Amino acid sequence: MAEDSVRVDSWLWAVRIFKTRSQAQAACRGGHVRVDGDRAKPATLVGVGTRVVVTGGPLERTVVVQRPLRKRVGAPVAAQAMIDETPPPPPKVEQAAVPVRERGAGRPTKRERRDLTRLRGY
Repeated sequence: MAEDSVRVDSWLWAVRIFKTRSQAQAACRGGHVRVDGDRAKPATLVGVGTRVVVTGGPLERTVVVQRPLRKRVGAPVAAQAMIDETPPPPPKVEQAAVPVRERGAGRPTKRERRDLTRLRGY
């Protein structure tokens, strides 16, 4: 193994993308990790400038290897070991508030029912 390259599962664990190395290995085996566009096995080597794409969960993370790491390091050092090119998540769509009827207010009147129907868009 060359000095300037490291296993992808070990690197993903070292830069804190996965909590455990076994989770990183499972993601590689499951096809959730791509190295330079190709599906990666856990033993795939990554070096400086390699683009790693991790899918799974709500978003897809794209990182570029800045420094190969074999051991897990602190968060500030891990942030310097990669360039995060993940696009920002889409803005959350605000939904209209659901009308709440006061407890004990009784049954809605005909006018209130029509207003509720109009509000819901039926």
